[in-house]
Amino acid sequence: MQAAAIFSDGMVLQREVPLRLWGTAPPQEELEARFRGAVYRFQSDAAGTWRLELPPQEAGGPFELVITGAGSELVIRDILIGDVWLLGGQSNMELPVARTLDLYAQEVKGADNPWIRQYRVPISFNFAGPQTDLSGGSWEAVNPQTVLEFSALGYFFAQAHNQRYRVPVGLVLTAVGGSRIEAWLSEEVIRELGGYEDVLARCQDPEYVRELTDGQLAATATWFEGINARDVGLQESETPWYSPDLDDGDWDGLTVPQLWKGTELEGLCGSVWLRKQFQLDQGAAGRGALLRLGAIADADFTYLNGVQVGKTGYRYPPRNYEVPPGVLKAGINTLAVRVIVGYGGGGFIEGKSYALEIGSERIDLTGEWKYKVGCRTEPLQRFTSVHHQPSGMYNAMIAPLKGCAFRGVLWYQGESNTGAPEEYGRLFAALVENWRRDLSDPQLPFLFVQLPNYDTTLEGDPQPGQWALLREQQLKSLELPRTAMAVTVDVGEANDLHPQNKKDIALRLHLAARRMVFGEPITAQGPFFARLERENGALRVYFTDTGGGLEARGGELRWFEVCGPDGVFHAAQAEVQGETVLVWSADVPEPVGVRYAWHDNPEGANLYSAEGLPASPFRAHL
Repeated sequence: MQAAAIFSDGMVLQREVPLRLWGTAPPQEELEARFRGAVYRFQSDAAGTWRLELPPQEAGGPFELVITGAGSELVIRDILIGDVWLLGGQSNMELPVARTLDLYAQEVKGADNPWIRQYRVPISFNFAGPQTDLSGGSWEAVNPQTVLEFSALGYFFAQAHNQRYRVPVGLVLTAVGGSRIEAWLSEEVIRELGGYEDVLARCQDPEYVRELTDGQLAATATWFEGINARDVGLQESETPWYSPDLDDGDWDGLTVPQLWKGTELEGLCGSVWLRKQFQLDQGAAGRGALLRLGAIADADFTYLNGVQVGKTGYRYPPRNYEVPPGVLKAGINTLAVRVIVGYGGGGFIEGKSYALEIGSERIDLTGEWKYKVGCRTEPLQRFTSVHHQPSGMYNAMIAPLKGCAFRGVLWYQGESNTGAPEEYGRLFAALVENWRRDLSDPQLPFLFVQLPNYDTTLEGDPQPGQWALLREQQLKSLELPRTAMAVTVDVGEANDLHPQNKKDIALRLHLAARRMVFGEPITAQGPFFARLERENGALRVYFTDTGGGLEARGGELRWFEVCGPDGVFHAAQAEVQGETVLVWSADVPEPVGVRYAWHDNPEGANLYSAEGLPASPFRAHL
């Protein structure tokens, strides 16, 4: 006898609602369950599936569930009853606490709370149809080791929730980096939306999926093998270019950090070696240190004094490498970085930290470096991510949760759909309806994150304004019942697709939960556009959710623009007047339209409520 994977030791079940658990046993077996002093009798069906229904439970724990049959017994231990939240989306929801330690290292140090637990659904896909069980997974409680693998947004949300309501909190993490929203919709819904018939047919051919997956893995491996074979810096007959003994006197110079657009290295695919020397005194010799190399496009292998101290396989993770004791020495030290560029957009991301930290001492590593090309090659082929295709992850990661009870859904996704932002609104509405139906809760709260500010030019050559358009679709999604949105254009990082400040986002989502789910009479969201009026040569903008009033934080309002009948927008002056904002421009004597923070990276947008909640970007016309 066994239970479905999610019903396992350490699980958190939703309080105050009927509960359904299920699993397998011999067909037609009489079963008995004991839980919290009550006894429940039921029977497996002819196929060997059993279903146990428990009445609503008050918060608390730990408890034990014992199910016995004719010849077997199942015991699930350390069960808590509290609030369970389903975490969905892509990498910014998945992003672990370990990736946010520049901000939260001290805060999470020693974290220990057995009432906050996470179940990470294994990343998987299946195009054959909805699966009945997950492929694995286990519940983990917060302690100093496990907290680093928790979803950072989920952890800070759970922490706030536990502190506020003093109940256990369960997080079921289903997010996958790079995933499009279509991957989280059922095939039935995808077919109703239309336009996906061809890709569904291909992905439902197991041979196609196998050949595509195996072929991509083989092609990638071959590309990297070719790089390694041709890289002059790795030739055994020569002094390796990471060696401190190498004479790099004839190498060219390059300023770090910078992307390589506009330099000799622009468009290069292959490997580039960079070296920098720095001086240390006797007091620093032999000590451990932290090497910070910001972010690098794309992959890197990093050496100090000939010892590899770190490597990262793609551009987004922060390069924070621990240097073990014994590597550093008094006098001249040599840092060498081998950068692998797959798509021609290499370089070191500006605005990050590039330094060696030895205790309280900080050695600045920005400035002039030396470089030399190891090899040039054809670009790495851009591949189709099979597991991101329509319905694949829904079938494997969401369908098995049908019947589970949740307090609500936290959703952070959209970056991978900015290529077609106008479609996002209907896709998101379909997902909300899809999940609510599957989870048997038509009122299931959906709390979602509007995309933060980000300099999209760092991704190559995208169409500008796509993120602004997708944010607009997210704003319109608030028309769906029982939804709330966290505005985040003030907490992103222009130079990082994965901003570390997940705590403010989590707290804004929790404010929304407090009002929507628990009925607290609080200001839970920032100002939203309501209506627009002409006033002489200006436009007066009215807002909802102004809380204690509107504020321009840090000086005059920024990022307001107006347009005339020609539709051309000009930078505008703006002033808070009570519950409204008056907007005007000398360049537009007869304004008919206004927009606020209507850019991919409206860094410094500063219209807030008095409670410190930012206004959502918007555009409107008379």
